Amino acid sequence: MTAARNDASSLVSDAEKRAQLVAEEVKANAQAEAARIVAQAKAEAEQQVTQAREALRGQVADLAVKGAEQILKREVNASAHADLLSRLATEL
Repeated sequence: MTAARNDASSLVSDAEKRAQLVAEEVKANAQAEAARIVAQAKAEAEQQVTQAREALRGQVADLAVKGAEQILKREVNASAHADLLSRLATEL
């Protein structure tokens, strides 16, 4: 009877140790997976920020060109430009 109790106690102790090891392994795997997911999310967020910056640069460039067009349309003086072109043609 005592031997059976000792064997049962030993089996229970071994099972508890195995359960604890498995729990620690599961916890470590979960932490590693969580770290991987966070790193992936950060990389995706950084990529989206980069894409947004590029899109904004394109929009700013478009606006600058449109603004320059508007300024040039107002400042174009046909006779003054014709005179400049004539002088350039003479010099060449």
